[in-house]
Amino acid sequence: MEKATGEMALQWILVCHLCLTVLVVVSFLCGQWPIFEGTFIEKINYFITVGAYDYLLRISEIACGSRGRNAVLSVEHYCCQRSNPILQIIYMGIVGMTYFFISTSSFSYVPGYYVSEVHKFTSLVAVGVGVILFILTSFSDPGTVNNGNVSEYLSAYPYDNIIFTEKECSTCKIPKPARSKHCSVCDRCIARFDHHCGWMNNCIGEKNTRYFMAFLLWHFCLCLYGAVILGLILAGELKDRKVVYILTVYYGIENSFSSLAPHVVQWLLGSFNTQILLMVFLAVVSLLLAGFFGYHAHLCLTNTTTNETFKWQDYISWRRKLNEAKVSSAALKASISGMKGEAKHPESKWKMFFRKSPLEAEGVAVVKNNIYDKGVFHNLYEIVYPLSGRASFAHRKLK
Repeated sequence: MEKATGEMALQWILVCHLCLTVLVVVSFLCGQWPIFEGTFIEKINYFITVGAYDYLLRISEIACGSRGRNAVLSVEHYCCQRSNPILQIIYMGIVGMTYFFISTSSFSYVPGYYVSEVHKFTSLVAVGVGVILFILTSFSDPGTVNNGNVSEYLSAYPYDNIIFTEKECSTCKIPKPARSKHCSVCDRCIARFDHHCGWMNNCIGEKNTRYFMAFLLWHFCLCLYGAVILGLILAGELKDRKVVYILTVYYGIENSFSSLAPHVVQWLLGSFNTQILLMVFLAVVSLLLAGFFGYHAHLCLTNTTTNETFKWQDYISWRRKLNEAKVSSAALKASISGMKGEAKHPESKWKMFFRKSPLEAEGVAVVKNNIYDKGVFHNLYEIVYPLSGRASFAHRKLK
């Protein structure tokens, strides 16, 4: 009896741990999405990203004075504002530990009813390919702009005079090509700058966006593959051990999903809790990677970068406010002129109901005019085969 109670308590602890892990991961990665605005997920995200750090600073200052606070700030400056391999090491640790736990806990059930022996080797190859893509993205040149190639980049990416205008990089002291940005972490100008990726300890730019996209897609498939294989292993064990048959014949449980599901889940949690935790972890990560890959795939298909997305948002917001101010000013002038002029017959309520407001009549919409979007095929070709890698790039000269 005590053993059964202990197993039940362990199962509940595992379920609570799983739910808490999923909640923390989703809150950290998705807490700032508009759909979670005003919810406890947004509050958890704020605590993880901002609140906890503020509390740490206060506690350090109370415990050790200004020295403690300065030490925390120094660590934060190194981790978040300087190039460092911390997240790269964490990535390798996550991949290595996950594969270690899967191999030690689940390979003994391979081959199984639904899983063949070959998956022991394909899983290792799949992880190896993922690590290779990680290394390529991390250590490849993202497209550094320097005195030797700035002229070619100026010719390759023309200014649109909207979000990119002719200027000089205040740090590198060279002309700043369109679509480029000086990365404060790497301390260099990057052509077709997308963002600085801490996991890669490298910028994502013109030359290595293809590796980054391959990395995201492959790791999505890798996590999904691991979750499916673990699920098939559990299904095979259910089949081999005749769990459903025993529950229905010997324990008299009705042979229906609603009746069998709680007992099957209880048995799985008691016998294969490690595999279930790993399977759920891989499934959650695969969903997050799918969303991240989908977002960047949309950017690639429209030949836009993350940096340009923010620039366009700022520009459109500014233009919309400017247009609204102009329309409001014109409407106010018209209203004042009407008050000074001759009295007019009042407009019928029916016409007033259907008449557009001055803002709608004049229109305040701002159209995004991305001159770098040249069609899906051309945009993808530019990602797979960057401009700087083509023979024509070396012959480009600024006119």
